[in-house]
Amino acid sequence: MKMKLMLTAGTCLVLWSVMLVSFSNVFQHHLLSAIVNDSKDSEKPRDKLLEDLLTSDFDEDSCLSRYQSSLYRKPFPYKPAEYLISKLRSYEKLHKRCGPGTEAYKQATKNLGHDDENYANKHVGECKYIVWVAVYGLGNRILTLASVFLYALLTERVVLVDQSKDISDLFCEPFPGTSWLLPNDFPLMKQIDGYDKGYPRCYGTMLKNQTINSTSIPLHLYLHILHDSRDEDKMFFCQKDQTMIDKVPWLIVKANVYFVPSLWFNPTFQTELIDERPEYNTVFYHLARYLFHPTNQVWGMVTRSYDAYLSRADETLGIQVRVFSRRAGYLQHVMNQIVACTQREKLLPELTTLESQVTNTSRSKKLKAVLVTSLYPEYSNNLKNMYWERPTSTGEIIEVYQPSGERFQQTDKKLHDQKALAEMYLLSLTDNIVTSARSTFGYVAHSLGGLKPWLLYQPARGKTPNPPCVRAVSMEPCFLTPPTHGCEARRIVNSAKVLPFVRHCEDLRHDGLKLFDDTKDEL
Repeated sequence: MKMKLMLTAGTCLVLWSVMLVSFSNVFQHHLLSAIVNDSKDSEKPRDKLLEDLLTSDFDEDSCLSRYQSSLYRKPFPYKPAEYLISKLRSYEKLHKRCGPGTEAYKQATKNLGHDDENYANKHVGECKYIVWVAVYGLGNRILTLASVFLYALLTERVVLVDQSKDISDLFCEPFPGTSWLLPNDFPLMKQIDGYDKGYPRCYGTMLKNQTINSTSIPLHLYLHILHDSRDEDKMFFCQKDQTMIDKVPWLIVKANVYFVPSLWFNPTFQTELIDERPEYNTVFYHLARYLFHPTNQVWGMVTRSYDAYLSRADETLGIQVRVFSRRAGYLQHVMNQIVACTQREKLLPELTTLESQVTNTSRSKKLKAVLVTSLYPEYSNNLKNMYWERPTSTGEIIEVYQPSGERFQQTDKKLHDQKALAEMYLLSLTDNIVTSARSTFGYVAHSLGGLKPWLLYQPARGKTPNPPCVRAVSMEPCFLTPPTHGCEARRIVNSAKVLPFVRHCEDLRHDGLKLFDDTKDEL
């Protein structure tokens, strides 16, 4: 009898061990599935190619962000157009055929730098190029590089980027089997930093002085698309201008504005652009997801911060603050504006007294994580103290986090720019976002995330704006200094009235240009 009891007990122990091991395996399987997949839709396979926007021709380990970004983003309702995908695959072949190190590139650079007035009778090969020169801050650079790439797609030019700055420390190579980095031995490398409106081969200057025509085409042209551009500079994209520019093998570009909206003024471009992207307000979103993949070092900053501070929250809010002034009282004006905007728009709860606080017997309260990015830590510190010292009217728990606060912009310092890029990506991963008006940093963050932000009006005359913010109806960035008229206008007209889907920016009220989804987006 004793032996039977021992056998029975032993059998039970074995059975329990098997069941526990089985349960443990099942639990681990589900845990891994929850980590790897969206917890709300764990059965749906991960779309690492982003609806075929990306190609599978890269080694995943060399650039983790390229194929992992879909793990951190919510599904987006707008798919890339088939025509855009086809154009991207065609461009990749073009870049591989004409990029650095190829015979085509060597042929194209052979006579570059020689003082030829007209190359019309010289053979320079089959390929045309556009060289992007890095100027101004990181937000400007990302917006302008996307603009230049779209222009290259439309004109079948090869994009090469200035690597004298820290571009390779920030982004992976976007095109398979080749490089987008301009070789250091490029014949004009020592000159391009000095190009400005006074440069004799600046297109706007040549146009103004009538020194360029269809029979006198230089080997290269400089395009000046900065905030101080003249209308002659801004007309480079127009149909009649493109007839001449298209014959120039090399274009050198300096830009600090998102000039994509103006490309629609060219009827030839417009036809192709509509095929590429019928939803006008998703242009930057798709271009950025294709082009800009943070290096492994930057991606590590993004994922560690996300996992530590944002992943556990029921809801996330991003707040980006650009400081335009250091005069006395400005910080408090902006702080008042942030609180007024976020509470008026129900993005953050109001505070209440201890006596009237919401009674919540549940130990599981809603957690809202607030990510603040600014050169100044005062804004996040004030928010943190507000929600620590007093309870919220809704019973929500508010956690405030700011990755860095370096007080001064340090463009071209590797670690500073890497932190800035990581913060742009973190902001783009939030559920809702509040950004400063006229901030290219903010434009990149909300557009990259496919988010329609609340835009904080710029304080004027020492007062907090009323209303403090406006909800954007388009997720596109703003072209801050657009041309005053369309391509065909002979006099100054309101460029926001030329096309129904190109209108003034919400944060500038009666200035700037941006793309709207035609009649769907009404101001």
